[in-house]
Amino acid sequence: MSDEAMGMKQLVVLSGKGGTGKTTVTAALAHLASQELSVIMADADVDASNLELVLDPVRQEEHDFMGGQIAIIDPARCTACGACEAVCRFDAVHRPSETPSTYAYRVDPLACEGCASCFYQCPEDAIRMEEQQAGRWFRSTTRFGMLFHAHLFAGQENSGKLVTLVKQQARLLGLDTGAELVLVDGPPGIGCPVISASAGADMALLVVEPTVSGVHDLERVLGTTDHFGVPALVAINKADLNPARSEEIVAFCARRSIAVVGRIPYDTAVTEAMVQGQPVTAVTAGAVTEALRETWTRIKEHLLNSLQ
Repeated sequence: MSDEAMGMKQLVVLSGKGGTGKTTVTAALAHLASQELSVIMADADVDASNLELVLDPVRQEEHDFMGGQIAIIDPARCTACGACEAVCRFDAVHRPSETPSTYAYRVDPLACEGCASCFYQCPEDAIRMEEQQAGRWFRSTTRFGMLFHAHLFAGQENSGKLVTLVKQQARLLGLDTGAELVLVDGPPGIGCPVISASAGADMALLVVEPTVSGVHDLERVLGTTDHFGVPALVAINKADLNPARSEEIVAFCARRSIAVVGRIPYDTAVTEAMVQGQPVTAVTAGAVTEALRETWTRIKEHLLNSLQ
């Protein structure tokens, strides 16, 4: 496919909940797409990043991610007046446990939410707000193209901000190098990180399983993509395990005029490939690989049609 035909497109892979096989599908698409296009990948599931387990990246760059502020009390200036403790809504400020009364208050960094109420209330200007490191992000090479990924530290927030950073880095490199596809492995669910992952995408692939909650999970994530005007496609993973539920999902998509671009069968080869650190499409030519190839072909058609 030529540059003129494709242009740079951004495809985000989402799911209404975790465990649907979203990353497995993304890794397979990365492998298949890289055979035809120049691809840059972004793992936007920063709370539980695992695309790297399948792509075996080699890190080229590492960067700190500063994800918010915490309050720091200067013990030399603190008069132990208690104003900071009085305004803290998160029980993050602890009173002195020793005498004399001028012994300084302290802030629990794990409990502090960075609201800065204590900073503004302190009459002695003894409190300052400092940025804290909330994680790290990486630029890595893989067999299929450059990968941007990240690790959010345990208990940290601002995952939506880190998702945006990872995606921006992938997009900027794509613009600089003339890449044709930015492939984003999005986080599960419908929260802030999903919104960040979906922003600016040309299309979303929603991976769903034929379970009791399958339609409900699909409907949840569709509410997000619809709200932000991102066209959606659907792929049913392990479709043959429950044909009746699969048909229920197909019927739901038909009512919503959403294309079902793939019905991927269950195959233990997927697990075996993951153990080897490979996309399943790279190690087997079986039914699951054929289904994923057909899925990629249909996705390309929809991406091209979106240009018209």
